[in-house]
Amino acid sequence: MGQRRQKILITGASSGLGEEMARRFAAKGRDLALCARRLDRLKSLREELVAQHPDITVAVRALDVTDHEAVVAAFGELRDEVGGLDRVVVNAGLGKGAKIGSGRADANLATARTNFVGALSQTEAALEIFRAQKFGHLVLVSSISADRGLPGAKAVYSASKAGVAALGEALSTELAGTDIAVTTLLPGFIATDMSAKAGDASSMTASLDEGVTAMVDAIEKESRRVALPGLKWQGIDLALRFLPNELTNRFV
Repeated sequence: MGQRRQKILITGASSGLGEEMARRFAAKGRDLALCARRLDRLKSLREELVAQHPDITVAVRALDVTDHEAVVAAFGELRDEVGGLDRVVVNAGLGKGAKIGSGRADANLATARTNFVGALSQTEAALEIFRAQKFGHLVLVSSISADRGLPGAKAVYSASKAGVAALGEALSTELAGTDIAVTTLLPGFIATDMSAKAGDASSMTASLDEGVTAMVDAIEKESRRVALPGLKWQGIDLALRFLPNELTNRFV
């Protein structure tokens, strides 16, 4: 299935998972439309990718995904610049957070706006394109934290990612049997700057290479819902969703 998806838009592509996914898809010969807030880093990435893979097209746009009108405009412009879009990876995310009620509502609201409302804006823009052309592949990057509300500073992050996962489930059901595929990814701990700042347990953290390899494989297969990387995180996913809280509280 994945070989059909030759023109791919990735948000949050200036660092971490998005940047590495861009490298992987470039190596597969795909044309790329890359968005992030940091345009200078996107331009550097474009130079790198085009130098290594001169036959591909790489278009970049500075984008704040909390600005709905800007999201719609950027997706349309990038579609025109690369000659179409057949896959959109909704990856842009924020990991800020504080205990609710501790006086740092600004951090929690910023995370909620970026991770859920921003994801919804991207999904609206992508599906408007896909519905018009009657095909496409929407990829939503959620998190294993969507399975169970996390306490303390991660509460809003986990809630926002649960919203993304629920959105993916709803759209997968709605669009089943059409030529618009929906994939929801639930990564566990993968080594990125954001995970380091979040204090994720190093003993549980996969390398960026391992994590992105699993993500790209799942995207190419157009799987409906995948916890990753590896059997470990698939097992944790099942435990968090189906075992009693008394048994799983130590995971969170």
